[in-house]
Amino acid sequence: MAARMALIAGLLLLLRLVPPSSSSSDVVLELQGNVYPTGHFFITMNIGDPAKPYYLDIDTGSILTWLQCDAPCQHCNKVPHPLYKPTKSKLVKCKEQRCADLQSDVGKPKRCGPQSQCDYAIHYVDGSSVGVLIVDRFSLRGNGTNPTDIAFGCGYDQGEENYNVATPVDGMVGLGRGRVTLLTQLKSQGVISKHVVGHCLSSKGGGFLFFGDAMVPTSGITWFPMNRGHKHYSPGAGTLHLDSNSQPINTAPMEVIFDSGATYTYFAPQPYQATLSVVKSTLSSECKFLNEVTDKDRALNVCWQGKDKIRSVDEVKKCFRSLSLIFSHGDNKAILEIPPEHYLIISQEGHVCLGILDGSKEHPSLGKRNLIGGITMLDKMVIYDNERALLGWVDYPCDRMPSSESMITSRL
Repeated sequence: MAARMALIAGLLLLLRLVPPSSSSSDVVLELQGNVYPTGHFFITMNIGDPAKPYYLDIDTGSILTWLQCDAPCQHCNKVPHPLYKPTKSKLVKCKEQRCADLQSDVGKPKRCGPQSQCDYAIHYVDGSSVGVLIVDRFSLRGNGTNPTDIAFGCGYDQGEENYNVATPVDGMVGLGRGRVTLLTQLKSQGVISKHVVGHCLSSKGGGFLFFGDAMVPTSGITWFPMNRGHKHYSPGAGTLHLDSNSQPINTAPMEVIFDSGATYTYFAPQPYQATLSVVKSTLSSECKFLNEVTDKDRALNVCWQGKDKIRSVDEVKKCFRSLSLIFSHGDNKAILEIPPEHYLIISQEGHVCLGILDGSKEHPSLGKRNLIGGITMLDKMVIYDNERALLGWVDYPCDRMPSSESMITSRL
């Protein structure tokens, strides 16, 4: 009887964590890019009237969608398209509610200056963006959908540290948790009915991004509650393991953030050193042909070389063990499997490199935060259900664009 009651309780918990299916439409956008060497996954968005194409990096760790713009631009990167040119008629006024929402999202008090425009300044772990909030048309092509007016950032200063640097994107689409995110605006305008976003990053390059819940599979997903007290997408603290049945690699649980805008996965110093130690010590005895490289491959600090140039992770993944993050919340438990192909990179020099980095050294502002980046999300559909405060993930063939009559699909 006790076993039966436990089984029923477990089923009830599972039902509570699985969001019901919905008849709402999804907006599905094709992704370009890769983890290496591009370092970005991005969508093409047509913005303005007449519409012009721009590449936007997808970032679940950021709130505001913004474009580099000619306002004029003080410190801008070298981007693929001509800079967006704003007009005064499109400026959001400082006294508008959208400006107050933006200031609330970025944690800054609203102060209206003499120009009465809505200014913002956002700082990232690898840079910053200063600009003004504007409104213009976003065209979500497919099924005859009309363009929709979206508030976004006109970024005219990206900081001196990024000045004149070539980048494959024109700006960023902020997919985080906030009041002025693209997702929030699409829901408020009825384009989607559920506050849900998901992405599928392919190890072959590309993939897809979706808004709404029509794409969410009805089974097979690992669901776990979001940490409600965290402003980012976080399942809270988890323990890091070699495989999923071993003792934890790190002694203390580590709180992690799911951040699609991070190319690599970044650990705080203690879990990073523990991970590096166990990866090195458990290299298969069959792989003595791998020797650690003493010189660095760009940002990749730990690499191994073989007798010949390594062309694919498939050639060496047998040499490495899988990692896993295990999360627990009450009676609920979830495992995020991290096989070698989701933490290793083949560099342009033909070396196999560790794609888990020490965040405190690469980006000192990260401090002790742990980011699950794009490399660890490869070949998984990752779902951020803001309606029910749930994170979900499931293995998925991300190189295949989904097709459904209920979706607004764009292949711009």
